[in-house]
Amino acid sequence: MRPILECQRLTKKYGSFFALSELTLSLDRGQIVGLLGPNGSGKTTLIKLANGLLNPTDGHIMINGLAPGTESKKIVSYLPDRSFFSEHMKVKEIISYYTDFYDNFSTDRASKMLDTLEIDINSRFSALSKGTKEKVQLVLVMSRDADLYILDEPIGGVDPAARDYILQTILTNYNENATVLISTHLISDIENVLDRVIFLQNGQLALNETVDDIRLKYGKSVDALFREVFKC
Repeated sequence: MRPILECQRLTKKYGSFFALSELTLSLDRGQIVGLLGPNGSGKTTLIKLANGLLNPTDGHIMINGLAPGTESKKIVSYLPDRSFFSEHMKVKEIISYYTDFYDNFSTDRASKMLDTLEIDINSRFSALSKGTKEKVQLVLVMSRDADLYILDEPIGGVDPAARDYILQTILTNYNENATVLISTHLISDIENVLDRVIFLQNGQLALNETVDDIRLKYGKSVDALFREVFKC
């Protein structure tokens, strides 16, 4: 089966600065992957390239064999690290927008998750707290039957009590042939749900291992290994 995400010598350069430098990696289907690295390591650049928001300086990135664009966006469900809805829209209007725009969006799934979180669909987005806004966005992203979910800091702005629910939402709302790519700094909070981790450092691949192999090879948790690799 073709990898869901492939990068071949992927490079993104701004002037003389390399945000990514000849990055080569591939991700298979059916796994939850942590995209980890310090600020400036290239995580956001890779995410934007995968979503067609940036163009490579050199090299290639493919989503299920497709260059990022209109067709690939049909199978990628993306959660950016900041709000992207009009503050004047009601939650139910946002649901309606997603229903009309995405053929693979499940209104029933979204409604059930919003009910569980006790989020009133008649509320305007502007009236919600920052954490609740992030919950709404995650619900919408995970309510699509996508092949690749790309989540940029999905638990960064929510209280610890909500993190377990959000992680459970991620685990239970993607199919076994899909892949979830999660970028986060809260490694200890998500480590138990990860199958594989990617470490980026200065725009290059520092590590690409399964969580089980890390524990066997290094005798450490992912969080402990991260702190060792990226210590100041």
